[in-house]
Amino acid sequence: MNIQEYFGRISYNKPHEDADLQTLIAIFQHHIQSIPFENLSMHCGEPIELDLQATYNKIVRKKRGGWCLETNYLLFWALQELGYDICILGASSYDPAEKGYTDEINHILLKVVIKGESYIVDAGFGGAYQMWQPLMLISGKDQPQVPGIFRFIEDNGTWYLEKVKRKHYIPEHSKNDFPHTPELGNIRKIHKFTLEPRHIDDFQKLNAYLQVSPDNILRKKSICSLQTTNGVLALVGWTLTEMKYNYTEDMDLVNVTTITDEEVEKTLKDKFRIELENKLVP
Repeated sequence: MNIQEYFGRISYNKPHEDADLQTLIAIFQHHIQSIPFENLSMHCGEPIELDLQATYNKIVRKKRGGWCLETNYLLFWALQELGYDICILGASSYDPAEKGYTDEINHILLKVVIKGESYIVDAGFGGAYQMWQPLMLISGKDQPQVPGIFRFIEDNGTWYLEKVKRKHYIPEHSKNDFPHTPELGNIRKIHKFTLEPRHIDDFQKLNAYLQVSPDNILRKKSICSLQTTNGVLALVGWTLTEMKYNYTEDMDLVNVTTITDEEVEKTLKDKFRIELENKLVP
C-alpha cells in the first residue's frame, strides 16, 4: 500500500509534510468528494472483507467506494501514515423510524488530536448528513458547514451529534407543496458515541452481521452517494437525487429522477465514476 497511490485516488497533490489541521481538512474534503459512500458489493454478490489490504485494493486500485467500515478505515490508515494522533471510535446511529438510537454500535468514526484539540472525522456517513470538515469535539457549540449546522451535545460521557436541517425546494412539486420542510422539525439526530478507543477487530462481527441481516437498511436498499463541490449526489435503488446546498438562503435545491435498470450502470459510471465487476441488482 502506498500513500501516494491513495493521494492519486483522491486527486490530492498539495503539501502534506505537517500533520496539521489545514492538511487534514484538505485531505478529508478530497476523500469525500472522490470516494463514494456505497454498499453496492452487497447487491452484487460480493463479500465485504474488513481487512485493510482488501479495502485498499477495492477503493484505491479498483476505484470503488465503501460503507463506513471501509472508507473510514482507509482514512484512518492514511492519516496514521501521515503522523496524525488518531484513534477509532464506535457510534450508534439514530433511527428516525424507531425514534431512538440503535442498541448496538453500528458505525465507525475517527478522533484526531492536533495541538491538544480533539476533532471528530467521519467520511462514512454519506448522503446529506455527511460532514464536510472535521468537527471540533466541543459540547453545545454550533459548527456551521456547507451542508448545514452541526452540533455535539455531551451528557455524562456520551456524545450526541445532530444537524440543523434546511428547507428543501423540489421543483417538480406543485406550488402548494413547497418550500418543503423536512420532517421531525429542523433538528436531525445523527448518532451517539463515547470516547472509548476501539480496534478495527471490534467491528468484525458488525461487518458480517450487516451483510446478512434482513432488517438492516443496507440490505434493503442499494445505496451510492458522493459529495460534490456544492452538494450531494445519491442513487438509492433506482432513485437518483441531486441536492444543491443553499440554493437560496436556508434552502436546498433537490432534483429527484427515477432511472431504469438499463440506466443504472451508466449513471454509476457518469455520476459516481464507479464501474462494477459484477451485475448490480438494485
